[in-house]
Amino acid sequence: MKAVKTIPVLLLLMAAFLNAGAQSGAQVKTSRTDKIKQLVQSRNFVFEAQSVFPMRGRTRQITGEGYDLTVSKDTINSFLPYFGRAYSAPLDPSKGGVQFISKDFEYTEKPGKRGGWDITIQPKDVREVQQLFLSVSEDGYASLQVTSTNRQPISFNGVITEKRNRKKK
Repeated sequence: MKAVKTIPVLLLLMAAFLNAGAQSGAQVKTSRTDKIKQLVQSRNFVFEAQSVFPMRGRTRQITGEGYDLTVSKDTINSFLPYFGRAYSAPLDPSKGGVQFISKDFEYTEKPGKRGGWDITIQPKDVREVQQLFLSVSEDGYASLQVTSTNRQPISFNGVITEKRNRKKK
């Protein structure tokens, strides 16, 4: 008889525990969404590439840190790899990827169709890159399409994070 009385109590405790877990999960998602919204609207974030999709060839996972696109109000800094067909070779062989720093660019931000944001960046002082199109979800996942003058387009998937101060050696 005692076992029958404790079963409803256990079920009630389990329901309360599961409800508390669901509420804390929703709070974490809301705070993450607010953080991403603040980063995008302040134009102060980093797109960290995790995979690359060339027009030809296979998808590649990018390992390690360092392949990113840093966006601030006055500067765009790109350090991304490139896999694909180039119509002309760069003069400097060390500039093989999508690597540039732009201080003169056009930045437009629009709400996305399914939430999130669509960001178009057109550097005016970089000849090799015509446009960067960044589609950011509310959760911070993003895709980046790079259109170049002398290369096939290339796409990246990754995440939006806040800028970190780099340690000086």
